[in-house]
Amino acid sequence: MSDRIEADYLLETPGAPEATAEAMAGEQSSGTFVAVPGETPELRERSAARVERVETLGEVDTPSLPGRHAPGTRCTQARITLSWPLGNTGPDLPNLMATVAGNLFELKQVAGLRLQDIRLPQAFSAAYPGPKFGISGTRDMAGVAEGPIIGTIVKPSIGFDADQTAAVAADLAAAGIDFIKDDELQANGPNCPFDDRARAVMKVLDEHANRTGKKVMYAFNLTGEVDEMRRRHDLVRDLGGTCVMVSLNSVGLSGFLGLSRHSELPIHAHRNGWGYLSRAAMLGWDYPAWSKFWRLAGADHMHVNGLGNKFSESDESVMRSARSLLEPMFADKPCIPMPVFSSGQSAVQPPETYRQLGRADCIYAAGGGIMAHPDGPAAGVQSLRDAWDAAIAGIPAQTYAADHPALGAALRAYAK
Repeated sequence: MSDRIEADYLLETPGAPEATAEAMAGEQSSGTFVAVPGETPELRERSAARVERVETLGEVDTPSLPGRHAPGTRCTQARITLSWPLGNTGPDLPNLMATVAGNLFELKQVAGLRLQDIRLPQAFSAAYPGPKFGISGTRDMAGVAEGPIIGTIVKPSIGFDADQTAAVAADLAAAGIDFIKDDELQANGPNCPFDDRARAVMKVLDEHANRTGKKVMYAFNLTGEVDEMRRRHDLVRDLGGTCVMVSLNSVGLSGFLGLSRHSELPIHAHRNGWGYLSRAAMLGWDYPAWSKFWRLAGADHMHVNGLGNKFSESDESVMRSARSLLEPMFADKPCIPMPVFSSGQSAVQPPETYRQLGRADCIYAAGGGIMAHPDGPAAGVQSLRDAWDAAIAGIPAQTYAADHPALGAALRAYAK
């Protein structure tokens, strides 16, 4: 692997893409808008970013982003690759983010810019933990050796106190669920303090485990300041819990690293806020680039949305994100987390999800698809298992449903 950091971008510019790429390289390394004393040829050779590739794609009739370019200004779109010497940042994720995703988006020459992917030198592999549990460790902790881990979210998202949350967890455990998570809105509010919720939920899950031998994995949302997150993690661990959850965009890279280096439990990494980073087609991030930061920093589970979701993301984008998580980052440290499918999921989507992903290594989380099943939550959980079993066996869902009533009822209820 090269000793240089590489980043791929989709660029839109009213000027020549080659010139704009050079301006980007200068802005994010040794140069600026004018020549400055001290920027010697030797310094540029040592520290300057390079333009590695410019591939012109075509023209558009008007700029995608507001700025100095009047509406109606024709712009060129291109794919470009920039690279930086490792010596500029060292293996340092927060400062890597400032390098590959800093002032580039604000340059006046840029009418649109999207960071699509990154490739990192081996030094990053040695410097960061990567997932401590990933797919195999999560399966061990959840007691699910094969097939998807069937999960759900506590709903209503917020409003329950600790005992009410525990009652929902008890009902879901009795329904046969593998995995439950707090909603990202429920962390440590005065109506449901974290400590009270953790103790109440683990009490009912331990009681269920003592009766059945199965301990349901519960991802407790411990999002907060670093010291708070570590203390909450320790409480969950000491109570016998098997997972914690954090909102990535709320705590940032340094906050997440402060937790992940400390953690002894799988970390369920929630991407809430992803829309403001990605929804504009010519601004922000593609998921493969963004997720690599968190994978290397130690995320064990990462959300990718779901097919036919309730949000704006296309099915193509969802599956491209999910598949990207399963591509190794380094030969010695693949940094492969477990993809999490959620948002409007039911027994309808598993056949296509499995066909496109090519494997069943995922957490498949459904809220209404379980809780709103016509025959109750237990049938909702069973319908998801049936749908995945059919998909893995290559049997059409409708055919499988003839002998599996929970699946049949779900397909009638949720098929559009």
